[in-house]
Amino acid sequence: MTAACNSSIPPLFLLLFFPFLIQLLPMAAPCQSIIAAGGVENMPAAQDSQRHSSGDAQLLRRMCKFDSIYQLGDSIADTGNRIIENSQGTACSKFPYGETFFNHPTGRCSNGRLMIDYVAQEAGLLFLNPYLKNDSDFSNGVNFAVAGATALPTSVLAARGVISPSTNSSLDVQLDWMSSFFNTTGGRARELKDALFLVGEIGGNDFNYAFLLNAKATIEVAKSFVPDVIQVISDAVRRVIKYGARRVVVPGNFPIEYFNERLQHAIKELRNENSDTVILYADYYNAFKWLFRNALFLGFDPESLMKACCGAGGEYNFDEGRRCGTPGVQACANPDRFVSWDGIHLTQKAYISIAKWVIHDILPQLNCDASSIEIQ
Repeated sequence: MTAACNSSIPPLFLLLFFPFLIQLLPMAAPCQSIIAAGGVENMPAAQDSQRHSSGDAQLLRRMCKFDSIYQLGDSIADTGNRIIENSQGTACSKFPYGETFFNHPTGRCSNGRLMIDYVAQEAGLLFLNPYLKNDSDFSNGVNFAVAGATALPTSVLAARGVISPSTNSSLDVQLDWMSSFFNTTGGRARELKDALFLVGEIGGNDFNYAFLLNAKATIEVAKSFVPDVIQVISDAVRRVIKYGARRVVVPGNFPIEYFNERLQHAIKELRNENSDTVILYADYYNAFKWLFRNALFLGFDPESLMKACCGAGGEYNFDEGRRCGTPGVQACANPDRFVSWDGIHLTQKAYISIAKWVIHDILPQLNCDASSIEIQ
């Protein structure tokens, strides 16, 4: 297969990354209809990928001068809370997780850095320490995200017959941690005017678990969760604004366009309620489609786009019973050639490619002096 411009994002590709969400993804349109009428999406593929991938160093630091970042979310952003929370360890606490950048597992569910790590670097800040790591330096922000976390409280999910198999640290719990942190440190509106808040990505696991535990789950079942998930995310944004947030970024979900459309509508309502706060949508969905469309030019192996780097073999190198981190399961020799790290999460290179796209997309809207920004 070729990677330059497939007529659709293959369903099996998303089945590999999000095993229980495939029914939620509408069939992708031909490439030319994916490309927007103007802007970076209308560039030829090679030029487009170069524009996003090479980089003008630390744009956020030079243009926005953020002094701290506060992250809520799940495994896409967790830098260690889950493995601290679970003394028995998790797959992400075992080698080869972390092998590429840190040379050891850190709790990040990838071979190296996550998007939040790259965002922190671009802001000129140190990596965010996980909230549950005692005696950490939190002077440049805190990461409250927990791998496996849901947007809805686990009690609400349980009442609907959905059990969270990973953690009880849902979005409301993370917000309580944030409140406790600010109450302890005195970080309120005055101190947070130069902070960046990331509310998510969160919500994907609510749908994951619904499908995981219900083989008869349908699109309609999944859609029934959407209003409640969006409501708790909206309430979370309102809550961080009360803490003093003045710039809030709310990422969408990689594969769920239906959810993302309604989330963007909710964000518009939040902007109307809070005219003195910058509230932005981070378009992970289109960033992911851009990555796949330009995979060849970004340096990914066209023959491995639907395979996990770390896995137990088979056509897609993914076995639910023998995931990455299981004894005997090996990683590929060159993760930078793969989009998928373990069949569920992405590689460091894929995450950083997406982060660059997103930063370029939202930077002019952050009310920083971004008028002259151009990623070379």
